[in-house]
Formats: sequence, C-alpha cells, structure tokens
Amino acid sequence: MSWNIAQAKQCFSQVVKQAATEPQLIYNRNRLVVAVIDAEAFNAFNQWREHQGAKTLGEAFAELRVLAAGDENPLPVPERRDRPNAFLEILDELPD
Repeated sequence: MSWNIAQAKQCFSQVVKQAATEPQLIYNRNRLVVAVIDAEAFNAFNQWREHQGAKTLGEAFAELRVLAAGDENPLPVPERRDRPNAFLEILDELPD
C-alpha cells in the first residue's frame, strides 16, 4: 500500500502492522521517499548487501594484472590499418 507522509504519520501503527505482510511505500509530493518493510526482509537485504562487496576500480585492475601475469599474450592486439577517409579522398580530387 502507498501513503503520503501526513497519512503515514497519522496511521503509523497501521503502517507498521501492514508492513509485516507487504512493503508500505511512503511518498512526498508523488516521489517515493521511504519503504517500510518487515524485519525479516530487512535482514535478508543486509545479508545480501554484505555478500555483494562491489570491487573498487583499483581492485579490478589488480585482478586484471594477476590474470595477465600468467599469460604471455593476455589481450590480442588486432592488426592496425587505416580505414577510408572520405574527407581526404575529396581533397585528393580537388585541383591544385
């Protein structure tokens, strides 16, 4: 169920009771500002968040260095070649 802030203040005990069965969404000027959820869902979220452990950019590069150290050629380098350039072709066609 959704509430605005004034309704949630007036019916706080009802918001808490209903949160046991489904999340209670509270809006401020049609913008979601908070969701009241039961403690079990909150604990499950905290456990999930602890196990996610997003890597920093430095950690990701360190992992790449370790992977690349064991490989003679970790990333194949494609053969370099020029591609057609229409601007240069037009310049070549112009009279001197």
